[in-house]
Order: sequence, then structure tokens, then C-alpha cells
Amino acid sequence: MSSPGSSSKLAIYGAIAANVAIAISKFVAAYFTGSSAMLSEGIHSLVDSGNGGLILHGVRQAEKPADKRHPFGRSKELYFWALIVAILVFSVGGGMSFYEGIEHLKNPAPLSDPTWNYWVLGLSLVFEGISCYLAFKAFNADRGDAGFWDTLRRSKDPSVFAILLEDLAALLGLVFALVGVFLGHSLNNPYLDGAASIAIGLLLVCVALFLIYKTKRLLVGTGVDDETLDAIEALVRAQPNVDQVGPPLTSYLGPADVILALDVEFAHHLTAEEIEHAIDALQDAIRAKYPEMKRIFVEAKSLSSREQTA
Repeated sequence: MSSPGSSSKLAIYGAIAANVAIAISKFVAAYFTGSSAMLSEGIHSLVDSGNGGLILHGVRQAEKPADKRHPFGRSKELYFWALIVAILVFSVGGGMSFYEGIEHLKNPAPLSDPTWNYWVLGLSLVFEGISCYLAFKAFNADRGDAGFWDTLRRSKDPSVFAILLEDLAALLGLVFALVGVFLGHSLNNPYLDGAASIAIGLLLVCVALFLIYKTKRLLVGTGVDDETLDAIEALVRAQPNVDQVGPPLTSYLGPADVILALDVEFAHHLTAEEIEHAIDALQDAIRAKYPEMKRIFVEAKSLSSREQTA
């Protein structure tokens, strides 16, 4: 069985391959038909191809081991490149599609045989559907019983949620383009093709804003959810010889890399050596339940001896 990490990489590779093939076919169709919506969809697929490459680069950078210059590793590289992807979706994908739609409304191209468009859109729906399936598979890897929107809100892995959202936007964008081409020819109204291009641009802008919101929080620093914090505190209190514990402090360094800081007061009779063993046991207990807690720092004290260790 593949790991969640390998599933997310497979989804990225699938998205890149699908978008490159689709972009080429859309540009060919746009050239022969003059369709603004088809040109916008070609731009969208080309941007998605580059975005997949940037996300893949971020994944590989984040996997590099810690060194003297990066003592906590480079997990946040993924968040940085995901933010760049979100900006590109907003500016290049959404902006150019919106601009192309406005230009087409000002100077509509004469309607031509839509056969090219229908073939390309049909094939694109198939390829995007396969890519979206792979993305959903990676998204569902550790979803459990949680709902879609709740999982999307709580996800800390841009290599999963960014690719999934781009694929969903691509599918919906294809529907917009198909409707625009169909209605434009059915009603003999070339302006509907430009309107579809504007709708695709607005769709990409909305997706980009959500991605910017998500990745900005992750890049600045965000902790685990309240439920997990409460569970960690309860786990610490349940350990032998623990008298008091302060609120746990956490921060995501990467999708599966969390730093945890604890302030723990141990029983008064413990020696420094016994406190050290208690810390080791505490860290093992936390990592057994939460393996993503890669770095656990414990500020420990014995109530009577004033001996401290960390």
C-alpha cells in the first residue's frame, strides 16, 4: 500500500501530465476556432502545469534533511512554493482569462465550426477527471470520517489541497467553456464565449484567494487544532509523576512536521536523573500517538529540589 506522501506525488505527476496534454490541445483548438473561452482554458491548463511543477519542487525541497543552516529542516519550503502557486493562479490564470474575456466582448470573433472545441473539451474532461480522481485519492488518504469541507479546512498539506482545488476548478472551468461554446453557437451570439472566459477568470480568482488565505496562515505559523491540544495536555497529565502542565505550544513546520513545547512540573521527590527519564517517557508517549510531533521540547522542574532540565 502506498503512503500518503507517495499518493500526493502521484496526484502531482498526474496533474502535470494531464495539463500539459490538455493545454496543447486547447491552444490548437483556439487557433482554428478563435474561441476566447478555449484560449482562456488553454492558459488555465498551462498555468496549472507550471503550478504542479512548483508544488513538486516544494515537496522535494521540504524533504531535504536538517543541517546547520536549517536546524529545523526545510519543511516550510512547501508552503512558500504553494503561496507562489496561489499568486500565479490569481494573476496569470484568473487575470489573463478575465482580460481575454473582456477583449472578446469588445471585439468578438466570428463564430466557426465548434467541432474542434467539442472534441478538445470532451477529451479534457476525461483527462482532468483522471487527474482529479488521483487528487481525491491523496486527499482521502487520512481523511477518516470527516466531511469534505472540514478536511479541506484542516488540511496542512498544499501538495494535496492545492492540486485538488486546481483540478476541481479545471473541471468546472471546462463546464463553463462547454456551456459558452454551446450557447454561443446555438443562439448565434459570440458574446457568450467571452462571458464564459470571464466566468473562468472569476472562478480562478476565487480559488486563488482561498489558496492564498490557507498558505499564508501556514507560512506565518499556525498550531494544531484545539481538540489535539486538549488531548496532548490530557496525555501529559496522565503520565506518572506529573503534577502540573502548562498549555501546550505548537506550530506546523510542514504537513507532517510539528514542533511542540511543554512546561511541565514533576513530583517533588524526583531527582534530576529521574526527571530526565520521565521526559524521555513523556516524549515517547506523545510521539506514539502523534508521530507528526517531530520536535518536542520540555521545560521541566521538580517542585522542591529546584533542579531543572530541558
